[in-house]
Amino acid sequence: MNLPRPLRTAVAPALLTATALIALTACGSSEAAGGDSGAGGTVDIRIPDPGNSGVLALGKKDGSLDKALAKAGAKVRWTGSAGPFAPAAQAMNADQLDIATGSITSGITSLAQRPGFKFFTAVDPDAAGEGILVKNGSGISSVKDLVGKKVAVNQGGTGEYLLLKALDKAGIPADKVKRVYLRPDQTAAVFNAGKVDAWAVWATYAVAEIGSGKAHFVADGAAIGSDNYSLNAVRTGFAEQHPEIVKALYQYLHDASAEEKQDPAVYLNVFTDVGPTAVTGRAKEVQTEFTRKGGTVDPIGPEDIARFEAVAGFYAEQQVTTDKVDVAAHLLDIEKLK
Repeated sequence: MNLPRPLRTAVAPALLTATALIALTACGSSEAAGGDSGAGGTVDIRIPDPGNSGVLALGKKDGSLDKALAKAGAKVRWTGSAGPFAPAAQAMNADQLDIATGSITSGITSLAQRPGFKFFTAVDPDAAGEGILVKNGSGISSVKDLVGKKVAVNQGGTGEYLLLKALDKAGIPADKVKRVYLRPDQTAAVFNAGKVDAWAVWATYAVAEIGSGKAHFVADGAAIGSDNYSLNAVRTGFAEQHPEIVKALYQYLHDASAEEKQDPAVYLNVFTDVGPTAVTGRAKEVQTEFTRKGGTVDPIGPEDIARFEAVAGFYAEQQVTTDKVDVAAHLLDIEKLK
């Protein structure tokens, strides 16, 4: 049984965009190096644009993030846009990005390469907003009904982890279910066209499907026993040069995530309430419910590290990674940064 850590809710919203597990994508190769001093010696910290929802979206709109970072001599340079963690990790490795967010699952596969980043915050696994999504009336009423079916997953990330974890818990060999590897932003059309039977997915994409009234989780994160934390990563060189800025960013995210949990509506549709980036109707209700059940951005503690290592061991066992990744070697203790 997974127990929440003390004084923290055991569910995770997204940290840097809407209240879902969203990772951050790379910026272009033309971006100047992070940590550059601008006017008055202010340091730029490169963070992908937060979009229309979430703590950073509101922080961008009302100026509160730059105000908080100014106390540490920094300001944000918004760059790129939201997307998978893998390209964000590559961008940090190439000194094109300073901050990114992703799940521990996608983080482990990125750490299996040659990482130039470290994780410095954690949000507990999302018990409500991630899981195995199926269409209403599909005839799939349990994980065991997935045998012989096709399930869409993002390779090496949250989706593949959720499916493998669900099958393992149900005692079903992984090869009894066909994994269909798709990018998350390309999966909705495939799922709705009936070309896959289920979709292992997180709130970023699940909210719209559940909000449509046409789909539901056959097993959510709680039922699966997910250890899929959401983490913030920082480019190693930036953390070494500017620990006080990283600490200031952490404090902002921690405080804002607690406020978001109490009043989710303020953090939705920050710039516009119409168009493709807006969350409306029943989907807005679903997102608000997930956020209220969500956790906050906190330091990484010993109990978290033990669960990270369990995920790394599971990935090696399931042959997602060749060997067990040493996650602990790539963590920062935010409370010890000076």
